[in-house]
Amino acid sequence: MRLQAAGVKLGYGDRIVVDDLDLGIEAGTVTTIIGPNGCGKSTLLRALGRLLKPHGGEVLLDGKRIDKIPTREVAKILGVLPQAPTAPEGLTVADLVARGRHPHQTWYRQWSSDDEQAVATALDMTGLADLAERPLDELSGGQRQRAWISMALAQGTDLLLLDEPTTFLDLAHQVEVLELVRHLHQEAGRTVVMVLHDLNLAARYADRLVAMRAGKVIAAGTPHEVLTEELLGDVFELDAKVIEDPVAGTPLVIPIRPRSHAGAQKT
Repeated sequence: MRLQAAGVKLGYGDRIVVDDLDLGIEAGTVTTIIGPNGCGKSTLLRALGRLLKPHGGEVLLDGKRIDKIPTREVAKILGVLPQAPTAPEGLTVADLVARGRHPHQTWYRQWSSDDEQAVATALDMTGLADLAERPLDELSGGQRQRAWISMALAQGTDLLLLDEPTTFLDLAHQVEVLELVRHLHQEAGRTVVMVLHDLNLAARYADRLVAMRAGKVIAAGTPHEVLTEELLGDVFELDAKVIEDPVAGTPLVIPIRPRSHAGAQKT
């Protein structure tokens, strides 16, 4: 396994959000974590990215405890894009992407031609080379997300953790960002772990889905294995029909009604 959670217990202060959870991320896959609000998806992703220390259990990166690996070395392997990242006003796309090179620099090794090439490559891969000198706050939502992904790519990592990368984007920009993720996976061999709310986009763009509820993994497998009508009822408390997506051939969820509403109608 490229990245693994082994019996992790996660929380904030005395409040436990995830308890005794096991999860393995295989190299060369796109894994998407789904589940209702408050189930621990983002908390788990933060722990996988070493942004949150487990109360118990351990996170393993390439078979080694991630908390025992120097921070700079982790940053060369693993890139994390949190929810709604922010940047200083007026920062250009190129300046933002260049920040991804910080893990590779020391007091005796400053900016180099390797750094320059890494930034240029990241901008090219995300289609932002022509916008390099534009301020980040002048870009569309989809372009800004691509810029943040570019920064993670400039780190030189082959493992990307993306926490709700399509939040606040309209549907066209959501697809734009996810098409970029697919390209990075298929053409550049990146291993990607994402948190997404849209089940149909998750099914279309992921190799594997992990469904969580109340801090537990309820199901993990291919989209066809996970997105069943029974699971949608158990995990999301949703009555739904699952059909085949006529474009992608992946599961397509047609919501009918929340279970709570159905129960209210019967009484």
